[in-house]
Amino acid sequence: MFNLAARGPLIVHFRMKIALVRRGYSASGGAERYLLRLADALRVAGHEPVLFTSPEWPASAWQGEIVRIEATGPRGFANALRESRPRDRCDFVYSLERVWECDAYRAGDGVHRAWLERRRRFEPKWRDWFRRIQLKHHEILDLEAAVLGGSGARVLIANSHMVKREIVQYLRTPEDRIRVVYNGLPAPVRPVVSRPNVRAQLGLSEGERAVLFAGSGWERKGLRFAIEAIERVKNAVLLVAGAGKRRNLPPSQRTRFLGEVKEMPDLMEAADVFLLPTIYDPFSNASLEAFAAGLPVITTTANGFSEIMRPATDGEILSKPDDIGAIAYAIDRWTTPEAAKFRHDRRTFASCFTMEENVRATLAALTRR
Repeated sequence: MFNLAARGPLIVHFRMKIALVRRGYSASGGAERYLLRLADALRVAGHEPVLFTSPEWPASAWQGEIVRIEATGPRGFANALRESRPRDRCDFVYSLERVWECDAYRAGDGVHRAWLERRRRFEPKWRDWFRRIQLKHHEILDLEAAVLGGSGARVLIANSHMVKREIVQYLRTPEDRIRVVYNGLPAPVRPVVSRPNVRAQLGLSEGERAVLFAGSGWERKGLRFAIEAIERVKNAVLLVAGAGKRRNLPPSQRTRFLGEVKEMPDLMEAADVFLLPTIYDPFSNASLEAFAAGLPVITTTANGFSEIMRPATDGEILSKPDDIGAIAYAIDRWTTPEAAKFRHDRRTFASCFTMEENVRATLAALTRR
């Protein structure tokens, strides 16, 4: 076990070998996309990222060294990571996963206790009872208490002020231990196909309003609310990018499931608005990507991304993810020609949130500057 207390502030005047820790893999996951962007930006800054992860992460999705941690469950992964002694291989351990100890921890998944409380409001009581007896959730809460509420990490980074407030509220962590660093995007990729051509490929008729929903974790992101709302909006279709389980979703003739989409810039160019009525999202990467494409965003106060949205320009912030009438009204409001006029302005604003700025702010937090 490495002694965090004995280590002073990190001074970055040399090339570092940085361990990045993340368990699991989803091709459409926002955390995975952020991790890959972070690694690319660190390489550009002259550092060498090493990925410590579970076996399912494909080698083709990572450039450089991978250390695979063979373990089952959150606690098993954290135990095996500690036994692998990442500080013997790297200068610094930066975890995006709840673990027992690391030099710095990024709470990109938010606060699990906060998520469980929000989730409880939108599901039957029997599911909450069943979750309470599942070992996985107890393991996550124990790890969260160690890394966020204890001395498991010297530096704590939240990706929104919403998450920072939750860490203080649920873990009693002093505010001055937590830095907020918003997510960032790489340089925008311009669409390969023109808007009319993409819309034609999707079978969208002239004048039909395209509402885009993107991401995995459909229950948490409120896809069922989006589907219910689209049925109330005239001349509109919901495009769902990403993989998930359709079993508990309401039936809809106006929802199209596109599966995993590789050319998201093209799809966003074809859309009129981005919709994410999420129950809980620390800071939605997909919302930021939609901003970079110039789309207005309809989301909720439970999305940390909503902190950077400007009123009357960038979209709608809903207080309740299950307010179907409010979602339908927002779709109507933000798919007008008047709303489309702000597309260039939103693109310009989104350009402030770059991976270069994210890495600069992250390294400043690690050095406590």
